[in-house]
Amino acid sequence: MSPACPGPNSRGRKSFSARRSCGLLNGLAGPRPGCWNVAVEPDAVLADFTEQLRRNPAAEPGSRVERDEHVTRVISPGGGWNGVLWSDLTEAGADAVIAAQVRRFADVGETWEWKHYSYDQPADLPRRLAAAGLAAEPAETLLVAEITELTLDTSPPAGVRLVPVTDTAGAAAVVRVHEEVFGGGHDGTGAAIVAALGQRPQPVQAVVAMAGDTPVSAARVEFPAGGEFASLWGGGTLPPWRGRGVFRSLVAYRAGLAAARGYRYLQVDASPDSRPILRRLGFTELATTTPFIHPAP
Repeated sequence: MSPACPGPNSRGRKSFSARRSCGLLNGLAGPRPGCWNVAVEPDAVLADFTEQLRRNPAAEPGSRVERDEHVTRVISPGGGWNGVLWSDLTEAGADAVIAAQVRRFADVGETWEWKHYSYDQPADLPRRLAAAGLAAEPAETLLVAEITELTLDTSPPAGVRLVPVTDTAGAAAVVRVHEEVFGGGHDGTGAAIVAALGQRPQPVQAVVAMAGDTPVSAARVEFPAGGEFASLWGGGTLPPWRGRGVFRSLVAYRAGLAAARGYRYLQVDASPDSRPILRRLGFTELATTTPFIHPAP
């Protein structure tokens, strides 16, 4: 599928992913000639992202969203994700709000995360979070692409096929690849994929890249309800298969799923390894994000 040259979308906003260079569009298949220049409006897209996925996210099964004047929290008893997604703090009031979150999550009794973004205020919020006992993990880059600007016919390399996850065996293959590539345990990811199989519409869909009977890469796409952004996760590839286009084909496959579901954007929290690949594929950097982790009491 190769969309035509970009023009104003249904909201009147110009195409997000297009570059200012004459005739250059960022797509999975590379540049396409003959399109008019249009302006990039990352601030408007970032505002939509903040409103839809941070300030007013839809609650996922097994979790609830709590909102007050200064923060949006997600509470997931039983091992799900717990943390602060959005905050609106001042220098005068930040420490008191942070302390209130520490107390709130102490009642939950599980490890939790404050998801900090580079545009959050006050500017010294990372220092304040650290002083409250939260430890920073490696920063990632928030990247977004408009799906209509991506060419979705990118196939996997010879000898590799993409297999959608439809059962527990497929979910186990995802976990196995993630543990080999990223380290650590990923049983929670596998459980979430299995739980989603019985839901309609599915809130998450996973796919495994297979070389013969061997899983060599795995990824998933999440579909937050009520918004324009689908989120890409995973995508780690075993070392012998890197640099062959496996990751690229997984991005295209998941972009197709999101397009079929009516989503406008793809969003990724990219590691330093995947960031340059995604930027070459047409994703635009909007911010950086750093997880601050507070241990369970």
